[in-house]
Amino acid sequence: MQTSLNLSLDTRRIRKDSSFPIIIRLGHFQKTTSIATGQSVQEMYWDDSKKLVRRSYKGVQSVQFLNNLLRSELTKAQEIINRLHYKGELDFLSVTQLKDKIVSKSKYDSFFVYGLAKAKELRESKRFGTARNYEGVLNILKVFNKGKDLKFNELNLNFLERFDRFHLSKQGNTQNGLASYMRTIKAIYNKGIKDGVIERENYPFHNYQIRTVPTEKRAIKVVYIKRILELDFEEDNSLFNYRNYFLLSYMTMGMSFIDMAFLQKGNIVDGRIKFQRKKTSKIYDIKVTEQMSAILKYYISDKKRDDFILPILKRESLELQYKDAQWGLKNYNKGLKKIAELCDIEERLTSYVSRHSFATHALFKNIPLSAISAMLGHSKLSTTQIYLKSLPSNVLDTYQEELSIL
Repeated sequence: MQTSLNLSLDTRRIRKDSSFPIIIRLGHFQKTTSIATGQSVQEMYWDDSKKLVRRSYKGVQSVQFLNNLLRSELTKAQEIINRLHYKGELDFLSVTQLKDKIVSKSKYDSFFVYGLAKAKELRESKRFGTARNYEGVLNILKVFNKGKDLKFNELNLNFLERFDRFHLSKQGNTQNGLASYMRTIKAIYNKGIKDGVIERENYPFHNYQIRTVPTEKRAIKVVYIKRILELDFEEDNSLFNYRNYFLLSYMTMGMSFIDMAFLQKGNIVDGRIKFQRKKTSKIYDIKVTEQMSAILKYYISDKKRDDFILPILKRESLELQYKDAQWGLKNYNKGLKKIAELCDIEERLTSYVSRHSFATHALFKNIPLSAISAMLGHSKLSTTQIYLKSLPSNVLDTYQEELSIL
């Protein structure tokens, strides 16, 4: 192993009290770097042969405790190097990368601190929705943990099971809501493994299964889509826009609200809508039909190429625009509730219904599942099957009759 560690006094950096930092000197393939310990002493109190602080030092209550602390830091660093060596990864790291592995291990001992650091990175990458999700789940965990810090090693199977029971004991909480939280916790933990903060052997999700229950059927009948289409509102009525959003989503193969909000006039090219989906980054290229054109024409007249098509985003910065979209979605769902009442739709009408309805109606038209999956932008057929798992019994009866005559 061409890697070495030792405690050293960094005499290149003198402090105001004439002391020098005590560092861990890391050598790796003939290159060296230093790791701070946070401790310092005057040069006369450092025993360079024994690599420890002399007993005559009076700057701390216990010199023995200080030396034990320094040795402990050295041992932790050596353990990380040993694990990397046994896993066959050590020889493929630069000295800087190796230092990052050692430093991040101690820096992110806290699951909360690490998770918030990841959320900050997401914000810097303009992924504000995922960042808010991380922050929200971390806040929920803090409440459960009574405000105390949560170390990576404490986030074990027992912790997950206790959080599971805690969540489900609260009135109004659901199994699927819990599953959403657990997926976020799992995602943060997996990033921690990738960054070398925690070992895979400690992975708590080996024995914890994230469970979900079937959701209510979200698709509505074609006759209800037609009723929504036939609604006639004045342009100054907020329901005028909400009706158009719902129909536009349905006609654009279930486009999500966030994607509609960020659509610009420049996304319409040669009679097609071309855009990149926010959630998956998948590129869409959708033909503008006559019905779609009638809705879009109202919104795009007198607008420039970079203007947003729909009146949802009001502010300039991207982060504030995401907040506008979040607020717009909330009002949109409230508006859909009123539209459902006007159209005598008993099912709960939400922004998701247009997407699920499109998928179900496409299946009714005998469009292959693989094509529906491509239209929805799913990477797996299993995801599309979730959208279509609650087919009405009369449809299944029709399929059964077709099979009976073979």
